[in-house]
Amino acid sequence: MKVHNLIKYFEDRGLIFQISNREKLVNFLENNSITLYCGFDPTNDSLHIGHIVLLLCLKRFQLLGHRPIILLGGATALIGDPSFRMYERKLYNFEYIQNNTINIVKQVKRFLNFNCGKNSAIIVNNYDWFKDMNILYFLRNIGKNFSINYMINKKSIKNRLNNIGYGITFTEFSYNILQGYDFSFLYQKYNATLQIGGSDQWGNITSGINLIHRLYSNIVYGLTTPLITRVDGTKFGKNNSGKMLWLDSKKTSIFDFYQFWINVSDNDVYNFLKFFTFIDLMDIMELKKNKNKNVFVKDNILFCKPQYILAKYVTKLVHGKYGLFLAERITKNLFSLNAEKNLTKSVFEQFVQDGIPTVFLKKNNDISLQKSLIITNLAISNREAKNMIESNAISVNFKKQNNKKYVFASNDIKYNHYTLLCRGKKNYRIIYWK
Repeated sequence: MKVHNLIKYFEDRGLIFQISNREKLVNFLENNSITLYCGFDPTNDSLHIGHIVLLLCLKRFQLLGHRPIILLGGATALIGDPSFRMYERKLYNFEYIQNNTINIVKQVKRFLNFNCGKNSAIIVNNYDWFKDMNILYFLRNIGKNFSINYMINKKSIKNRLNNIGYGITFTEFSYNILQGYDFSFLYQKYNATLQIGGSDQWGNITSGINLIHRLYSNIVYGLTTPLITRVDGTKFGKNNSGKMLWLDSKKTSIFDFYQFWINVSDNDVYNFLKFFTFIDLMDIMELKKNKNKNVFVKDNILFCKPQYILAKYVTKLVHGKYGLFLAERITKNLFSLNAEKNLTKSVFEQFVQDGIPTVFLKKNNDISLQKSLIITNLAISNREAKNMIESNAISVNFKKQNNKKYVFASNDIKYNHYTLLCRGKKNYRIIYWK
């Protein structure tokens, strides 16, 4: 990866929403290898696909010789970030945050190189420097550098103050100061001079920039990525059922993860290739130019449908080579021309093993098709399930079923245990009958 102007490279790929001191940062990056960081509060036991953009931004910097730091907010997660939230977050206990941190460490290690010399990535946890901090020290030496007048005019805080009947607690209000101190601490200990984050983090990032200027009279920088949306303006990160797509295969199956990228619209796929891959922009343009061809060759390189390139890249990145192999094997079996004839016992066993979402039910229960769609998360309500069945969108073992009162029969249970449900053409679930 060769880039002369890293900031322009980010801009060309649509990866910058806000940036401080752009020209100074451009010059600084041209003449220095820097340390940068991005923070993640472990308020869930998994990251989701929206975090991939930030992790890949760190990776892009690392490939050009810069040192990335992953900051896990073991302390700030106990407080809760109020940014652009109407109400206070639930306060989690220490054990919950600690367990989440362990899971997230495993996930981020897939993205960065932690053994490549001077620019090896490192992971730190802000609980380590906040747990023993004296409150009087914090108020006298850190808090005095933050103007209340300035803080309440930050958009994320102002939104909450204008929320009549709720407002903002002192606990939440202090989050901005804690995150600002994170930047100061990492600057002092690791010489971190750039913080990156999502677009909702700009207020927190600038607080750190201002604190470092007041404490050390030095310039540091901030950069945020845009909120990823589809061309139609809808928020990116959830599947068609409104479910968040997690990086943990126990929360989002590898199959569903892979299928999400396969089903990205033609209008979105080229932007997503810019955001989620390292494919050269000229090659992405070539893909777009040849969008009516499933396969073409350029400079002895074989190109296929862009959605498959995107799905392969991101699935391999998150779930490894074997995860990609499983996702592709399921897809091949499900979408083969003779799929109905191919539903052998070994194929069903393979589907369950490879990760098609599976629900376990008792045989002696008279489960209707309509109820099964809700149980398997193919529908979110009885009304939606009924409409899907009546519109001929549901199949049982590859056979369409449009009877809204349909109850599973014995011949729907293959090899004494298995039923394959499908909504539309690509949303599959298995019922395992016990």
